Amino acid sequence: MKTASTRSFDQAVFFRDALFQGLAPDGGLYVPVQSFDLRELYLSLDPKLPFAKLSARVLSPLLSDEMSETAIQTICEGAFFFSPALKRLEKNLYVLELYHGPSAAFKDFGASFLATAMSWFLKNENKRSIILTATSGDTGSAVAQAFYEKPNIDVVILYPEGRVSPLQEKQLTTLGKNIHALEIRGSFDDCQRLVKEAFLSERLAHLPLTSANSINLGRLLPQSLYYIWAFIQLRESLTDDLIFSVPSGNFGNLTAGVYAWKWGLPVHRFIAATNLNDVVPEYLRTKRYLPRPSIATYSNAMDVGNPSNFERLEQIFQKSPDLMSSLISAFSVNDSDTLQTMKETWEGYGYDICPHTAVGLKACQDFKKNWNDEDGTYVVLATAHPAKFLEVAEKATGRQPELPESLQSCLSRPKQSTLLTPDLEALTGFLLNLG
Repeated sequence: MKTASTRSFDQAVFFRDALFQGLAPDGGLYVPVQSFDLRELYLSLDPKLPFAKLSARVLSPLLSDEMSETAIQTICEGAFFFSPALKRLEKNLYVLELYHGPSAAFKDFGASFLATAMSWFLKNENKRSIILTATSGDTGSAVAQAFYEKPNIDVVILYPEGRVSPLQEKQLTTLGKNIHALEIRGSFDDCQRLVKEAFLSERLAHLPLTSANSINLGRLLPQSLYYIWAFIQLRESLTDDLIFSVPSGNFGNLTAGVYAWKWGLPVHRFIAATNLNDVVPEYLRTKRYLPRPSIATYSNAMDVGNPSNFERLEQIFQKSPDLMSSLISAFSVNDSDTLQTMKETWEGYGYDICPHTAVGLKACQDFKKNWNDEDGTYVVLATAHPAKFLEVAEKATGRQPELPESLQSCLSRPKQSTLLTPDLEALTGFLLNLG
């Protein structure tokens, strides 16, 4: 797969180079250069095919110019020892559960593939990498779990002080060894800015830095796979339009779905579901993109005021809000409606959802009302296990969901983190000592 920067298609690089560079030299994000038509493949895949095998089948035509089918199968089987699941709430309304991986969040799919692919490439190169990533919650825990004890790789995770859930913080700060947690005195936007500045810093240019955020195409690519998997499960029962509602913060998850659509997935519409950090809904409404400092909400992993993947969406839709609106509708959901949706989902279906999934479900309901579309098949992405947000769940429903064993095990481990101010000089010092 040839890739190039969103800011210039002049110099294309292979997927392997984009994987390790993370951010393009001009500050843009890597995107696929080639066009792929996978429609016939989508229609031929067996719904009973294990997720890892389905993933290898889909990725093979994308990556065949630099990896053998055997290598792709090896990577997918190593990465995807877990699978999505579909939960039917009512007629034509499904929840796509993406939290059955090691950190109980959807980001396990991208992080696990990225870690396994990087390890495969580094195996015979005798090289080292430093993963530098920012998190507003789930990315950090997924990356920490995926890269833990991977040889020749150190992971540095920046997270905003006091703005991730206690359980999320435990997941990313209790592993140690090659996992280094930096607690930044600022917002997620500060963390994300620091990561971008580090990649462009001349003082750090000699370090083998790469990213595990969704700015890394190697994390975004595998996230397209569960959209394809969901379509294949529902293919025989689809009676009308397929519509995905996607809880959105940094917009990597939505962008991955749009790539699946570009390659031929028959999606009628995507719903971009945000919390009060609503710069993208505002853009689609006013045709003006006005990033701003993020606002803290109950759906904290989506507290992003300047989503980095918006640059990829602009590239796909030729910087046209009208073209983007032809495929994407956007709704913002406040904290009160988030809690109410969590409560109603438990009382109505006996089903627990996390606050991010609640934002997706409420946006789906708002879309139905605004578009008067009751006949479509709706799939809401469930991005995290509800037990990762015990305090919010109790506030919404008066009870706490049961913790899965994978989450219970980290609670007793001691926190290991370094507190830093949100400036590049402090981060540079830490990285140079590590390097």
